[in-house]
Amino acid sequence: MRMSESGRKLLTEWEGKRNKIYLDSRGLPTIGVGHLLKVDELSSGKVNIGGILYEYGNGFTDDQVDELLGFDLAWAEGAVTRYVTVPLTQNQFDALVSFVFNVGEKAFHQSTLLKFLNAGDYDHVPAQLSRWTHCGGRILSGLVNRRNHEIKLWSA
Repeated sequence: MRMSESGRKLLTEWEGKRNKIYLDSRGLPTIGVGHLLKVDELSSGKVNIGGILYEYGNGFTDDQVDELLGFDLAWAEGAVTRYVTVPLTQNQFDALVSFVFNVGEKAFHQSTLLKFLNAGDYDHVPAQLSRWTHCGGRILSGLVNRRNHEIKLWSA
């Protein structure tokens, strides 16, 4: 399964889209739609998008940001596909890909949310999503809003 175009649009709204480098809520250098710059990308000043190295010092075009998002989504889509053992609707899949994109594969794989879901307890997923609103030991309103949107998408 792949994230739908409407799911990508929502994710872009929730993450934000920036063509130039910025610091995320944890103070980490980021570009595009939530692409955390890796050590080698920081040292080289370039990001590999589909086998082509693009310099990001002057920013990316909208097309480059969209292409980078597609590559970045692949690992989150893969994690949902690998670890979820029950059927999902497209909206449920999109909500989980957004969640995994935000919290990471390891956190998702070890989560109580995944345990409930794989046991067939779909109704517990919204409550589990709502628990993931902390960063640095404090609740972030942006994460609260994002989880509420993911819950709404999950339940649609």
